[in-house]
Amino acid sequence: MPPRPAFGLPPLAFAATLAGGLLPPAAHAAACVNVDDDAARLRCYDREAGRATAPVPPLPAPAPVMQAPTPVKDSALGRRWELDPGDRQATFVFRPHRQNYVLPYSRTSAVNTAPYQPTLDALAGAGLIPSTTLPVDAAEAKFQLSFKVKAWEDIVPGRADLWLGYTQQSFWQVYNAGLSAPFRETNYEPEAIFALRTDVDLGGLRWRHVNLGLVHQSNGRPEPLSRSWNRVYAEFGLERGPLAVSVRPWYRIRESAGKDDNPDITRFMGHGDVTVSYRAGAHQLGLAARHNFSSGLGGAQVDWSFPLYGPLRGYVQAFSGYGYNLLDYTHRQTAGGIGVLLTDRL
Repeated sequence: MPPRPAFGLPPLAFAATLAGGLLPPAAHAAACVNVDDDAARLRCYDREAGRATAPVPPLPAPAPVMQAPTPVKDSALGRRWELDPGDRQATFVFRPHRQNYVLPYSRTSAVNTAPYQPTLDALAGAGLIPSTTLPVDAAEAKFQLSFKVKAWEDIVPGRADLWLGYTQQSFWQVYNAGLSAPFRETNYEPEAIFALRTDVDLGGLRWRHVNLGLVHQSNGRPEPLSRSWNRVYAEFGLERGPLAVSVRPWYRIRESAGKDDNPDITRFMGHGDVTVSYRAGAHQLGLAARHNFSSGLGGAQVDWSFPLYGPLRGYVQAFSGYGYNLLDYTHRQTAGGIGVLLTDRL
């Protein structure tokens, strides 16, 4: 008679009992099937089978990532001076500098019929000319062209560029048939600009850049109508949302007494200017002011631009004070005009 297995069980029943002790119950195995993570599912099966598992070591913390400074969103100064990475363009491409506009009609409250004095007074007194006045119309056209090019990018790596700018402003006696509609005055203003990115938070205002410039301005005419001066300046550009402020003190480079056409020009034109621009939707308001605190003289211009047609914008401009142009720098007047604008300050 064959021997009986241990525990008094037949061989097949003993094998089934042994297998049942090693495999997880079907209900427990089904619970592990629903675990999505592979490592967690394997640990579930090991746990149901009574198998010890080694603790999973925690993953190492990721190394800190150095982030670039957050760019200023919708920065008008950033676009105009290419201060942010998304605004960078190629060198020697024409870009707007100051405003570009045409005023078909502009009118002054005080016509400067004798901008030539005291030189012409002396000539008239000597009988060399009959009069020191000209029949200048109060109404005329006025336009300004202004552009710049980036001549050297990253002259200081990642911080500064070198720009070359040019602005021309002309006053045209287009309605003066008696004088054959001449250009009464044109001012030429080339400049070199070292533009340094700053991007400093000043508690509400963002200081975006400082521009160091060398500028020459003249009317390109001989004596006694010649007017010119040279300046160095530092322009500080700040902004907050739709508001942009430019503060630009300057220093006039002195000329010798024999070559200086206008030795008292800073008395009327001041030692710097402040420009404020504000964008209200599709409209833009601007103020540009100069003042000499010693003489109390200066001038201010306010303007408004608004949508007109396509890229053209309507433009209204008003000026009061001294320095409406170089020829009139000693003449006080109030002038205003209306026309179209191609590019605004911002």
